[in-house]
Parts: sequence; structure tokens; C-alpha cells
Amino acid sequence: MKKFLTVAAISAALAGCGKSEDKAATPAGTVKREAGNWKTDVKLVKFEMPGVPDKVKDQMSKQLATASGSEQCLTQEQADKEDVASALSNGYGEACTWSKNEIGDGKIDVAGTCTQGTQKVELALAGTLGAKKTDVLVTSKGKSPMGGGDMEMQMQVTSSNVGPCKG
Repeated sequence: MKKFLTVAAISAALAGCGKSEDKAATPAGTVKREAGNWKTDVKLVKFEMPGVPDKVKDQMSKQLATASGSEQCLTQEQADKEDVASALSNGYGEACTWSKNEIGDGKIDVAGTCTQGTQKVELALAGTLGAKKTDVLVTSKGKSPMGGGDMEMQMQVTSSNVGPCKG
């Protein structure tokens, strides 16, 4: 389960990474990030996991907080090569089957089922993709690995171009 949560955060950040392979998107609807220094913030919006001690929930919240505020330089060459659809596929590999894959016109609306061992998680990414800012809500739902019922987690992942690359 921990791996799914980490991959969800990484892939949501990747969701802001480029152009659409969506056949319905027109060239005008294709969104590419601008080169520069990009800052990513991750906020835990919802975390319901029956059977999980508060200590573990607090630890998860702290782990996500450390991912917040990270910065990355995106060169012009990297920006020219970005591809959201491929980033999602590569980020999850064969662990996920996508039932919805709408990426284009500045928006992302992706949903599917991901499996790791016996753990199955419904995953959804929804939000906006822009040249200077991306904002994606990542929702994962499934059975709590600790027993006790269903779990749901939501993370808001926002990336912004904060200026030229540093050094």
C-alpha cells in the first residue's frame, strides 16, 4: 500500500509534465510546461484508513509533507520531449489498467485500477495542466491493508514554474 501512495504522488507530479497523447486533443489543446524551475507542493486532503493507528497516519502525513516544496529544473530540451500519457504509463507500468484516460485541452481526468499482489486500489487523477502551473487531485480507494473496511486517500499536487533554473 505504501508503494501505491508514493507512486500516486510521483505520478501526479508527472501529470504536470507535458503534452497530451489524447487523440481528441487538437494541437491548440496540447499543453507543454515552460522551461524553468518548477516547485511541487503535496497536500494531504483526506486520509481514512480504518484499523490504522493514528501514529501511522501522522507518519504518512509527515512523509508527504517532506515531498512538498521540492524543486526541479526543467530545461527547454526536456520540456520539448515531455509526454503526460507516457509518464503515467511508465510511472505505473503494468500494475494499472486505465478505464478513463482523458488528457488534453489543459485538463487531466484519468482513472483506473492498480494491483500489487493481492492489494487492489482504484486510482483517479483529476485537475488542470498548464504551461506555468499544474494542479491535480489524486484519489486512491481500496480495502484497508490493516482490515477494518475501506480506505480512501486524497492528495492535492500542485506544481508551479517559479522562474529560471537556479545555478
